[in-house]
Amino acid sequence: MAKIRVSYEYSEAEDKSIRLGLFLIACGILSLFILGFCWLSPTLQSLQSKPANCTVVSVLRPEEMFECIFTCGADCKGTSLYPCLQIFVNNSESNSVALLHFDEQQLVLNPKCSYVPPCERDNQKNRDSVLWWEDYFTREVSSQVFTCFFNQQRRPDDVLWRRSHDTSVLLHCVLWPMVSLLLGTLIVLLTVCARSLAVRAEALQKRKFSYEVCQDLSASGSSERRGHKAEDPLTSSDPETSSSPTRTLPLFAVPVRRRDREH
Repeated sequence: MAKIRVSYEYSEAEDKSIRLGLFLIACGILSLFILGFCWLSPTLQSLQSKPANCTVVSVLRPEEMFECIFTCGADCKGTSLYPCLQIFVNNSESNSVALLHFDEQQLVLNPKCSYVPPCERDNQKNRDSVLWWEDYFTREVSSQVFTCFFNQQRRPDDVLWRRSHDTSVLLHCVLWPMVSLLLGTLIVLLTVCARSLAVRAEALQKRKFSYEVCQDLSASGSSERRGHKAEDPLTSSDPETSSSPTRTLPLFAVPVRRRDREH
């Protein structure tokens, strides 16, 4: 029996689905690297800080002014000034006085001050924002115990009022790239499996068709052989010879012997 050949080429829809799956896999891997370098590392560093109980020791506002950069449009930038606010607290983790900062970003922007206001073009707006927080910590927080975050290894002289990143950021950094990666892999596997099943079904259908053709050919061959046997000359002779197997002699014929014929 000849070898059955089936087509393994993908259709246009299957080709598009495989490309979509590969694109999702590439996006998942790329986003995992990008989010890992941009968000995962700062989040892990932020989570290393331990919570502690803090109480306000003093709230100071030195005369020193600091610059900040404001934007007022696509091509409009400038600098303005804001006063420095210093809040010293006592933390229960190290039992020492440390400078309080709002979060990691403000600690990086200005390690000398506790609060960096959103930079405005008007210096008075910056000053009013700093004075509001000074009044808040002086009147409402000074007599209370609040939770702060302390990292003995990195910055033993600084504490954070809040974390910029928490476990939800860590979850999103890992979850969405993995979802994209798994979804793309699933699309590719399902497309390949569907094509494989279609190829097997096509092969089985062709094999069944070839079997039916062979059955029809064998049946027609046997019927032809039966027809040939019915018309065999050994079994069916001429009707004249079959009706008179021996030749009849005339009524008054006398058989002549061979010797008399010789004489």
